[in-house]
Amino acid sequence: MSSLDILAFGAHPDDVEIGMGGTIAKHVQAGLRVGICDLTRAEMSSNGTVEQRRQEADEASKVLGLAHRSCLALPDRGLTGSEEQIAAIVKEIRLHRPRLVFAPYWEDRHPDHNSCSHIIEEAVFNSKLRRYMPELPPVQVDQLFFYYINDMHDVRLTIDISGCYELKIKALQCYRSQFEPAREGEDKVATPLNQRYIERVEARDQLLGSQRQLAYAEGFTMKQPHLVDYL
Repeated sequence: MSSLDILAFGAHPDDVEIGMGGTIAKHVQAGLRVGICDLTRAEMSSNGTVEQRRQEADEASKVLGLAHRSCLALPDRGLTGSEEQIAAIVKEIRLHRPRLVFAPYWEDRHPDHNSCSHIIEEAVFNSKLRRYMPELPPVQVDQLFFYYINDMHDVRLTIDISGCYELKIKALQCYRSQFEPAREGEDKVATPLNQRYIERVEARDQLLGSQRQLAYAEGFTMKQPHLVDYL
């Protein structure tokens, strides 16, 4: 299986697009191989079926130009960090051998995002242990970055996504079951996601960009210092 330059994990389809859709589009345009792994099928979502969510994720993947997308089908609202769940994520990392891994920031209003953050951190650590799951070669990830979904704190890295912001919005708009308001007679309930949520994401990305005189930017943080050759 071909290796990836970047592998981003999310608890649900649309998490990664919210936090770093522009960064993905920018790196794909630069020729990098980027993948997304959704931990769950989002079967507990208030709106949309599992099949709808899968189709929307497929559409968003095409918009962003992903080289790979997978779903581990772990239980939605059941991300416990069990040995089996961590092993499934380690397998995904070892199969695709990414240089960089992305996970949600560890403090967010949605408990699944926080659980996902912790589980990915555990799996990245285990991935390098040669005696853990010895049937697959170990992988040393260069850096684990954390992206923001709802709540943003301690931004240590910003990426200018001004030139590809339309692709981020187009990818988010693929998730019609989540972001479009309910129409009369439709089996749908009001949630924070379908109350102009995309507009709030755009405002956040504009605000972050304005700090460096950019039209749009996405923010990230990390727990380990990030190594560069030159400033």
